Amino acid sequence: MPPTMTTSTPVATPAPAERARALHAELARYPASTFTFDPRMAEGWLSDRYFQRTAATLAHAGRSPRATMQLFAKQHGIVAGVYEAIRLLQTQLASPAPDGRRYTLRDFRIETLLEGDAIAPWDTVMWITGPYVAFAHLETPYLGVLARRSLVATNVRRVIDAAAGKPVIYMGARHDDWRVQTPDGFAAMVGGAGAVSSHAGGAWWGAKGVGTMPHAMIACFGGDVAAASVAFTRYVHAHEPGTQVVVLVDYNNDCVGDALAAARAMRDAFGPGALSGVRLDTSEKLVDRSLEPLAASEPQRKLSGVVPELVVNVRAALDAEGFGDVGIWVSGGFTPAKIRRFEEAGVPVAGYGVGSSLLGHNRGEEDGLINGFDFTADIVAVDGRAESKVGRQARPNARLVTLDVEELERLDGARA
Repeated sequence: MPPTMTTSTPVATPAPAERARALHAELARYPASTFTFDPRMAEGWLSDRYFQRTAATLAHAGRSPRATMQLFAKQHGIVAGVYEAIRLLQTQLASPAPDGRRYTLRDFRIETLLEGDAIAPWDTVMWITGPYVAFAHLETPYLGVLARRSLVATNVRRVIDAAAGKPVIYMGARHDDWRVQTPDGFAAMVGGAGAVSSHAGGAWWGAKGVGTMPHAMIACFGGDVAAASVAFTRYVHAHEPGTQVVVLVDYNNDCVGDALAAARAMRDAFGPGALSGVRLDTSEKLVDRSLEPLAASEPQRKLSGVVPELVVNVRAALDAEGFGDVGIWVSGGFTPAKIRRFEEAGVPVAGYGVGSSLLGHNRGEEDGLINGFDFTADIVAVDGRAESKVGRQARPNARLVTLDVEELERLDGARA
């Protein structure tokens, strides 16, 4: 812990040795090469200009203070991006030092929470202590890393909790810039997701993309859901053996009819059990054909999109024809609030696909999600003495784990 610092919150039980072992073992799984940092980061090219100017001003004044930077957020959530931030510090320090040598992580003391730790507002997530001119320029990128990763991880965790043990596929890839697919997929894993929709999303943790079929595939078969399903299954059997087949059945806005048509065609072509599930993705603007009579008699009732009544209708139709083993997956506008309503009502859903809402495209707590996650960094000590902006004094956190740089180097060397 940095010296002569005070706390405004009770200190919890010290972090166990298991947390220290986990920190080093997990960091070793994610070497710096994993994150493909832009080499211009070390030059400050990706930093807010005032950090570059601060380092330059200190150098011009002949000052090289050793500072402690405290990182925190102002909301509840799940921390992600910790290991990436440490590897960033390890590889993107400014150089050379005043004595001409290169700065290294051995010049620093890092105390940190672990990937996936829960935090409350103002909880200290990390202390970085070292020569300030060596890492002043990195405040912008490491805060950005923590902010984006923690946003995704926190929202995914809320979805996982709402789903009450049912599988969730992270489908955020299409809703943002392709360059964030891989780190977002990692953050989704930290939040608890077991599957992602693209190979890129699972690249850092060794997962492959999963999925059903898009509406485009059905369009290419003239809107014939059964024909597309059979063709898709033939491809899977030939090139991805062992993959469970789930097919999309809302293309014609007739989920009951197309679910049955697909199930019959699959049984005829491949035998019982070939179809693992069907996915309902009905637009929020449409009422499925099976619900049109109910919508006409009760116009005040909200029946558009994927609603419990639609799932119940599809389930009943499949069961009536002996397809009780075919699960029903749902997607399209699902949030923790909507998932919780489904679970509390006992809607017979096998799993959920969730996308854009996890990236902050949501209505906040109305959806049971967050739409932003900002991290802040403040200097709280300089050259061993407490020094901070008023109201931003050091806040010790007993869960912080101290990075053993020599142990990390040993583990990195063993992996190499």
